Amino acid sequence: MHSTPPLSVVIPVLDGAALLPPCIAALAEGLQRGLIGEIIVVDGGSRDGSQARAVALGARVLSQPAGRGGQLAAGAAAATGAWLLFLHADTELSPGWSAAVAAFLAAPENHSRAGYFRLRLDDEGWLPRWLEAGVALRCRWLALPYGDQGLLLAQDFYRALGGFRPLPLMEDVDLVRRIGRARLGGLDAVATSSATRYRRDGYAARVLRNLACLALYYIGLPPRLIRRLYA
Repeated sequence: MHSTPPLSVVIPVLDGAALLPPCIAALAEGLQRGLIGEIIVVDGGSRDGSQARAVALGARVLSQPAGRGGQLAAGAAAATGAWLLFLHADTELSPGWSAAVAAFLAAPENHSRAGYFRLRLDDEGWLPRWLEAGVALRCRWLALPYGDQGLLLAQDFYRALGGFRPLPLMEDVDLVRRIGRARLGGLDAVATSSATRYRRDGYAARVLRNLACLALYYIGLPPRLIRRLYA
């Protein structure tokens, strides 16, 4: 008798029908390896056919009011795997990621730790590389990976932490701070994320906006107010 695959992948989406195929296709090696037992797409009210696209791609689909924190929490609550992998819909894991995840799952000490991927942006030139280097430094110095780097942790550990809170913004920072530096570690694999917002707004402007949002969060401004600046 084969054991149940240990990993549930949770992907929140809102009008991301075009994003889901490459995101889910990159998970194929985890399915083939027997790591992934289910892919859960949590839709926040899409009007572009995201739910039908997710079903066609083999995902289990849930509906939840828009808001990434609430969507992630709903997906985790419905997950049956012993481990959870949270991914953004505009993120694509690089070939070989399943080996890094399998190694993380195999280490007993990681049952009370969380892992994240190295960030790469799907853009060329020195600006995205500069940003990626900055993200690596942020993770090293501040132990602060963001949601676009994915987050891998045991279901029991996630529940003990209190899980994702239904925040309109900063849900990833909120959870990572509760995990803490000593219980976070980088995975030896890459998550390629969309650079659409950086191309649209300009790299410098977007980075400054993100830093301003982070600073406001740290001084205690409610995420619902920070969201106005972020948007």
